[in-house]
Amino acid sequence: MATTQPYRSVLYIPGSKERALDKARSLPADAIIFDLEDAVAPDVKQEARATLRAALGQGGYGRRAKIVRINALSTEWGLEDARALANSGADAILLPKVNAPSDIDTLTEIIGPDLPVWAMMETPLSIFNAREIAAHARVAGLVAGTNDLAKDLRTRPCADRMPLMLTLQTIVLAARAARIVAVDGVYNRFKDEDGLRVECEQGRDLGFDGKTLIHPAQIDIANAAFAPTDAEIELAERQIAAYEESRASGQGIAVVDGQIVENLHVVTAQRILAQAQAIRDLAAE
Repeated sequence: MATTQPYRSVLYIPGSKERALDKARSLPADAIIFDLEDAVAPDVKQEARATLRAALGQGGYGRRAKIVRINALSTEWGLEDARALANSGADAILLPKVNAPSDIDTLTEIIGPDLPVWAMMETPLSIFNAREIAAHARVAGLVAGTNDLAKDLRTRPCADRMPLMLTLQTIVLAARAARIVAVDGVYNRFKDEDGLRVECEQGRDLGFDGKTLIHPAQIDIANAAFAPTDAEIELAERQIAAYEESRASGQGIAVVDGQIVENLHVVTAQRILAQAQAIRDLAAE
């Protein structure tokens, strides 16, 4: 069975802090976003670039996805970030303030033909252009920038995130149409475990692959929320077995627990089992 990289927990780590970069090697996050943008003060951005490049060169991050968020290309640091980190050992470059596919074109001219690009979806214009951004041949993931979206849309904070629901669903729709990764935005109250759990479960139910995190204490909750449960795994196995048995007898559908099982349900069941296996593979390291 094919496996796929999990993205349940995607932790932001400041690219300027050697201690944090080292600690990230042992954290149970599925992916790390090494941040050169918001988490790094302007007067240390050049130093952070070199610090991060050295850490990535040292390695030790295992199978965790290594994503570098550079500064926006419109800033005085973005172009040099892209040049310096293009061949650093990162798995992808995360570009902030994406508005249109042309922004991805500009970045790929700098980093070359091979390194995947992820896009921060954090402006109203990015949401209008979400389908085209996600469909870009170099884009492998979308990250919801919910704080910036809330600022630009002038929404009020709501526990149910209803003011952002259209933007969140648009990001998921675009990612699913392009068959790429979609990761939910951050939860700012990192000491509020119950609130984080609720928002993770909401993001999961909307269709996101995982959640961006701002503190290591949030990892376990995100990992649990975005992973298949034992009950879901057991049901998936029974659905596949029942469908295969039904097909072998010349039938097109099966029945499990009083519910019809068709091919589309089998596809979902196979995805659940593949995700569970990928999580086990990552944990086994």
